[in-house]
Amino acid sequence: MSGHSKWATTKHKKAVIDARRAKSFAKLIKGIEVAARTGGADVSGNPTLYDAITKAKKSSVPLDNIDRAIKRGAGLESGGAEYQTIMYEGYGPGGVALMIECLTDSRNRAASEVRVAVTRNGGNMADPGSVSYMFNRKGVIIVAKDGGKVTEDAVLEAVLDAGAEAVNDFGDNWQVVSEATDLVKVREALQAAGIDYESADSSFLPSLEISLDAETAEKVFNLIDAIEELDDVQNVYGNFDVSDEVMASLS
Repeated sequence: MSGHSKWATTKHKKAVIDARRAKSFAKLIKGIEVAARTGGADVSGNPTLYDAITKAKKSSVPLDNIDRAIKRGAGLESGGAEYQTIMYEGYGPGGVALMIECLTDSRNRAASEVRVAVTRNGGNMADPGSVSYMFNRKGVIIVAKDGGKVTEDAVLEAVLDAGAEAVNDFGDNWQVVSEATDLVKVREALQAAGIDYESADSSFLPSLEISLDAETAEKVFNLIDAIEELDDVQNVYGNFDVSDEVMASLS
């Protein structure tokens, strides 16, 4: 029975991982489709599409899926949807401010599903503008340290003249922050220096963060997990900080 139980547990975990991977693939594909529709299928002239494709490849999205998404978005293949970007604002446990970015072909469905996920998991929705003032639109590039081979000095030397504002230590990665309008220049500066990167996105960063204890952090993480499970949700941004000690206690 113990062997059977272990197999059942392993199978369940694999199903959860596979389901999350499929959702991640779908969201990355949607991002490619929207980028192609907005800026065209020519990657050399569409940096947003370039970054969306790179991010998908880093996540092992099959090349055929990427190619079809580009064609759908550019109108070269049927089946593309008319997605619109919608930003919802809300609060989570501990007064954490949340911004929820959706790409959807149904505004009513997205609004309803986001509201249910937020209110059922200890949060509440907020009026437009009541949360967004706490965040700034920034360019964010994640660079892997590669076991220490990529140093902070090397990253700084590559990006400072291109408009980077900060290089932050994120454990196994460096986080390079710039104005959103300088994102492409900073990314190209890294490439010119021969430094690989994991992702390059236009993101919302909080101007002030709230430190969370273990109990509140767990509630916030559960809320974000529930929101990110929704098909229409692309990104969730929050103004919280969790210390290494708290993370260790949770894991």
